Amino acid sequence: QVQLVESGGGLVQAGGSLRLSCAISGSISAFSAMGWYRQAPGKQRELVAVLDTSYRTVYGDSVKGRFTLSRASALNTVHLQMNSLKPEDTAVYYCHYKAGPLDYWGQGTQVTVSS
Repeated sequence: QVQLVESGGGLVQAGGSLRLSCAISGSISAFSAMGWYRQAPGKQRELVAVLDTSYRTVYGDSVKGRFTLSRASALNTVHLQMNSLKPEDTAVYYCHYKAGPLDYWGQGTQVTVSS
């Protein structure tokens, strides 16, 4: 079993920055991928950034150049640095961890960007 605890969401003005963190604990030895997804009201959950076992990071098209995913492996923590935030980045952000065929999700953290 894997537990994911997110932190760092909040309210920010357009152009501002936020940093999300996800603390991962439990049976984490079967890592396949980890990263962040988001879901805005009335929309499907979408990829923000994901790190695979080759340590390649894939970013969603809408966040490329503005968001940066990083991992503190010793602390089993994943961070998402979000810069130049836009109102359309407003969503609930979910930490995701994939261990083989199993998917684990955090509870979500709200990010609201005001114009």
